[in-house]
Amino acid sequence: MKKFRKWAAYIVITITLVIIAGVCYVTLALPDVGKPEEIKVELTPQRIERGKYLANHVAVCIDCHSTRDWNKFAGPIVPNGLGAGGEKFDGRVGFPGEVYVPNITPANLKNWTDGELYRAITTGVKKDGSAIFPIMPWQSYSKMDPDDVYNIIAYIRTLEPHQATYPKRKLDFPLNLIVNTMPKKAEPGKRPAENDTLQYGAYLVQTAACRECHTKADKGVPISGMDLAGGNEYNIGNGITLRSANISPDNGTGIGKWTKEQFISKFKQFANGTLKPFEVKPGEFQTIMPWWRYSGMNEKDLGAIYAYLKTVKPVKNQVNKFQVNTVAQINSK
Repeated sequence: MKKFRKWAAYIVITITLVIIAGVCYVTLALPDVGKPEEIKVELTPQRIERGKYLANHVAVCIDCHSTRDWNKFAGPIVPNGLGAGGEKFDGRVGFPGEVYVPNITPANLKNWTDGELYRAITTGVKKDGSAIFPIMPWQSYSKMDPDDVYNIIAYIRTLEPHQATYPKRKLDFPLNLIVNTMPKKAEPGKRPAENDTLQYGAYLVQTAACRECHTKADKGVPISGMDLAGGNEYNIGNGITLRSANISPDNGTGIGKWTKEQFISKFKQFANGTLKPFEVKPGEFQTIMPWWRYSGMNEKDLGAIYAYLKTVKPVKNQVNKFQVNTVAQINSK
């Protein structure tokens, strides 16, 4: 019996040491994506203009890093706070912790080097070496052409400075440890020629992180066979659940019967004055799709995205995009 207790004690001690070692490794050695590169981005008019287009209308960095007015359809950006951050993710929307989207204007990034910004955008690692929670789809940005990332960096360097600061994030256990394992080294791509319509469309879908929202995932991992078939759930509080649309070319539940003209006009109605931001009352249809930002994409780019989407595998998946939950449904989530 004494020997058994002795060996049992050894086993418990060993397991405890392994756990401690594992926690120390995850918290102290990770993330490990390498040091930031020595980069100096020139603020040329061409870079700034291209970066403005990408950050506002394709990668939509500005949409996430500004406060949105959720009393209006599709949450348009609140004026006079471009890039100042402030959107809050917490238990109200089903988030396991509390995260404020940071300020990316020069007032907050003035001490960041271009290399540190590039690393943050493409690998999910901050200036201080800590991991960025993948609310920001850096996994998609990691495959962008570095030149386009430089363009975005050039543009955000020109934003009006805002002094806004927010509380540090708080992640529930064990997510506060798991987050350190998420960053990965960048896998830079090459922007195809615009006349290579399908490849260019695929590049834009990657840059716009369409799959991040429009592919159903389980605990952050895309479900096999559901590529671009929609169904990802988003809780916006007040008992409302939103789900992303099926944008695969399925004839019955996706965009299979859409024409190129219909696809483009769906976006452009939010930019040509046909629709303007309007109030949404509690219980009325709402969406997190940033239509007001994506509507600024030019028609050639929207056409390329349409052409690419028509080539992906059709997936039959009927999505209820807007759901008002009962008390019982809310408690079960």
